[in-house]
Amino acid sequence: MGNHSIFRSLLFGLLLLSLFDLFAQNKVERSQNINNDWLYLEDNTTSPATALDKTHWLPLSLPHSWNSLDATDVQPGYRRGAGWYRKTLKEDIQTDKRYFLYFEGSNITTHVYVNQKLAGSHIGGYVGFEIEITEHLNANNNELLVYVDNHQNREIIPSSKNDFFIFGGITRDVWLKTVSSVHIKRIKVSTPSVSKKSANAVFDVTLNGTIKDSYQLEVKVTDSKGKLVYNEKKKLKSLHETIKFSELKNPELWDVEVPNLYNVSVRIFDEKELIDQLSEQFGYRWFEIKEHGAFYLNGKRLLLRGTHRHEEHAGYGAAMPNEMHKNDIKMIKEMGANMLRLGHYPQDPEVYKSCDELGIIVWDELPWSRGGVGDSIWKQNTKNLLEEMIVQNYNHPSIMFWSLGNEIYWLPDYNEGGDTTQINIFLNELNDLAHQLDDSRYTALRKYYEGAHIPDVFSSSIWAGWYSGNYQNYEPEIQKAMAKYKRFIHAEYGGSSHLGRHTEIGTNLGEDIQEKNGDEPIIQVGKVNYAQNGDWSENYLVDLMDWHLKVSETTPGFAGNLQWAFKDFGTPLRPENDIPYMNQKGLVDREGSPKDAYYVYKSYWAKEPFTYIESATWTERYGESRESKEISVFSNCSKVELVHDGIKLGKKKKDIHNFPASGLRWNVSFNEGVNQLIAIGYLDEIKVYDTLNITYYTEPPGSPQELELTYKKLPSGSILVTALALDKNGRRATNYEEKVYFQSMAGGELKQSHGTPTGSSIIAMANGKAMIEFTPHPTAEKATIGILNQDFKGTVLEIPLKNILYNQQ
Repeated sequence: MGNHSIFRSLLFGLLLLSLFDLFAQNKVERSQNINNDWLYLEDNTTSPATALDKTHWLPLSLPHSWNSLDATDVQPGYRRGAGWYRKTLKEDIQTDKRYFLYFEGSNITTHVYVNQKLAGSHIGGYVGFEIEITEHLNANNNELLVYVDNHQNREIIPSSKNDFFIFGGITRDVWLKTVSSVHIKRIKVSTPSVSKKSANAVFDVTLNGTIKDSYQLEVKVTDSKGKLVYNEKKKLKSLHETIKFSELKNPELWDVEVPNLYNVSVRIFDEKELIDQLSEQFGYRWFEIKEHGAFYLNGKRLLLRGTHRHEEHAGYGAAMPNEMHKNDIKMIKEMGANMLRLGHYPQDPEVYKSCDELGIIVWDELPWSRGGVGDSIWKQNTKNLLEEMIVQNYNHPSIMFWSLGNEIYWLPDYNEGGDTTQINIFLNELNDLAHQLDDSRYTALRKYYEGAHIPDVFSSSIWAGWYSGNYQNYEPEIQKAMAKYKRFIHAEYGGSSHLGRHTEIGTNLGEDIQEKNGDEPIIQVGKVNYAQNGDWSENYLVDLMDWHLKVSETTPGFAGNLQWAFKDFGTPLRPENDIPYMNQKGLVDREGSPKDAYYVYKSYWAKEPFTYIESATWTERYGESRESKEISVFSNCSKVELVHDGIKLGKKKKDIHNFPASGLRWNVSFNEGVNQLIAIGYLDEIKVYDTLNITYYTEPPGSPQELELTYKKLPSGSILVTALALDKNGRRATNYEEKVYFQSMAGGELKQSHGTPTGSSIIAMANGKAMIEFTPHPTAEKATIGILNQDFKGTVLEIPLKNILYNQQ
């Protein structure tokens, strides 16, 4: 046989093997998403039979929360109760298979019934769990009933005294797992020794079922390019097998810049028949925090540049589809962050997957947040949640910290729950449990000083310039914390801002604000601080964030910090805020639209060249004729040039030691009327531009005399209604900040209860401006929108929908 014939035979053989592998993989497809075609009943009954007798079942798809809009509507409080989910499984049931339901997350207590028989239960939200349903199944057409309860229950963390909503419902994906009588339950991947030159891995494979002498176990490892780097096949002897991949030369390391991932595939064979398979991604990396010093990843110092995330989105609450999770993490990465603290609970599997793939270090957190220590039932529930969090997320190379809690001593739920001796006893138990389950990562804790010595990493609370002190106190506070705590990362700093609000005169709260302590008091009654008495303007927050970043980027030996929080989120504790029930500390609003502060972070951290003039929403300003105003430009370019009405004002070199705006600031003398600013950023051969038109008045605005309503059609088909407070000369009263109340009188629905600048029917004006989206009814010819408050008794706008919807205006 010639060489070509031999080659063709080998190629054909390889093709057959590939086809066999593909066939085998398809043959054991074990997980089916069952999010669609559910019915939902909002009812507190605990009886399946009673629930089935009810008639008000509504169709929906998962994920779902009954608090998605209820949490942030204008009514005080939100529903803490129960709901039922119902679905018919039409699959033909195979007698040689086993069936499980896997819930990625269900808040907070869940009971699963199959054909009205209890199959299993789970206590605690924010973690995944599976329930076997095999013994309760008929040959076909099986009815699932899932009872979910988020009633207030002090035996289950997190405490209801937290500054976030505890959403109820099946808030994440649900899967039907179909597996053989013996199947792989878990692959635990450990990497006990890693260096640039070599690495090893240990694969602990746990099986479920009964094994036979003819069973074999195969383990394959491929690198980030799909190249096979390890392959072993051995006789399966027990339900727990440990496979040691002893040495990999020159491993591709997982890093925040290049997050290389490996894949391990484990398969069970009976002779040549494939019985089951499961794959996991993992990464090789090592890390440490020097005592009283910096963080190192793979032997190199890495300044931790972080933020936080609550798991929610406008209109969805916690029931976010995977694409929204991915978009959040992608936007965080594009900002340049390399670390994310999950506040204050484990989050959707898509979050960890995205952080693995994009290169973002994760601080995963047990939801012990406030409430103190509880009774024996509380303690067992809390330990169970810690174990579930660590076990199911163990293989993610992005996770480097297991947090044991946050503000755990605040506002005890039990009479003796604030006893620090008892808290420390239990905190030590959690710390030991975490290390038993995973001795390769750090434990962490934020803001519980009596137990700061217990975990590996601690964060004190420093809110300089917001809850107390001046933001220029930040540097000495950081220095003190670095010296005091063995391993210190600063989690949580920042402040609230109302999108579109700016001030010509800086906030001045007097001498009291100069106090040095940067901690946040539990009770803030009578406290003089920016949180209580500031103007919540975007430009104040820009300065605060800019100063914090300058300090963190230039402090030798500092491990890093994490801004609170990336996105605005809902909270029952803040009905009085400019957007009611919203914590407005986000760099973006609840829909992901950036505020000015987002660009401050990009200017320090982002890779993609950009230039941003502060501020896109500050387009009407006032002052003396030819008065000099300082204009800041935020950019990651090495040089920036500013042009005013065609006149070049010179180039400035970026210098992060030069506050504010890293020296990228110009004094501009505005002309009365429209002024055009153009910023040009230079980075090597690249130029990037930003343009801003500002209307300048030489007289300050007068007192508002009326509210004016206008509208425009949006590309989505909805209508944006804008309210302006106007003075007697018809100019925008930019100093008016009172709340206004929108209402739909006819023709459609307002976008409300979303907690966003265009999705709230009650909202404080930002420099005399407020907006809301309106969705017309399909058959309506006219819409009527009203706005009012105590100052203005009401303005009404009529919109000719027929002309607008058919572009005839």
